[in-house]
Amino acid sequence: MTSAHASSPHIRFGICSYGHCAGMLGRPVPRRAVLASSGGALLAATLGRRGRAQTTLNPDEALTRLMEGNKRFVAKQMTSLNDDLAVLRRNTVTKQEPFASILSCADSRVPVELIFDQTIGHVFVTRIAGNICTPEIIASLEYSAVVLGIAVILVLGHEGCGAVKAAMAGNAVPGQISALYAPLRPAVERANHDLTAAVKANAQIQADLLSTASPVLMDLTSRGHLKVAVGYYTLADGVVTLLG
Repeated sequence: MTSAHASSPHIRFGICSYGHCAGMLGRPVPRRAVLASSGGALLAATLGRRGRAQTTLNPDEALTRLMEGNKRFVAKQMTSLNDDLAVLRRNTVTKQEPFASILSCADSRVPVELIFDQTIGHVFVTRIAGNICTPEIIASLEYSAVVLGIAVILVLGHEGCGAVKAAMAGNAVPGQISALYAPLRPAVERANHDLTAAVKANAQIQADLLSTASPVLMDLTSRGHLKVAVGYYTLADGVVTLLG
């Protein structure tokens, strides 16, 4: 968290580590109120929704469930394909009860639900090039933790990430693509320009931001209601390896 955040009398839900804030609710909320909100009860109340406790899994169990799904994916023994999609659609029209959230790269080679052998209503997924924490991403994950009651957030980097590679090269690019560079530079510098190391470092950095830049998520993790984990996906064999 930047010193600007520390000195500001107000914050908004969805804090970006690079000194920018986005108002998910469109108005400032006193820092004191957020920190005292029992894991975001204030957010849930403001949104008019009940907060947490939808999943019966604790954070470790939720992470284990994800990793067991990945093992089935790698072994080509997926069970989610056996679920009745018509029933799942019908049962999730008015509610959703995911057990985990995943912050993943937007890369088409990283199909999150398939990788973890999950189906409709099981995982809350945010995807963005380079799996970086923007204010909107943080706000979405806060929502999943507070209102939907997920037990684990997994930040997933992947082999050969094009966004990290582009940030490493630093070449001129068209449009807004270069906006990805700044959030990825710390990982590139930490890894001494080694792509694989930079991808893993970036996933860890983004996970650390989620755990520290959001008072809502920080409160939940400190009380053991939520875990923020880090993973690395290998394209060739489909294996997810937990980091750190």
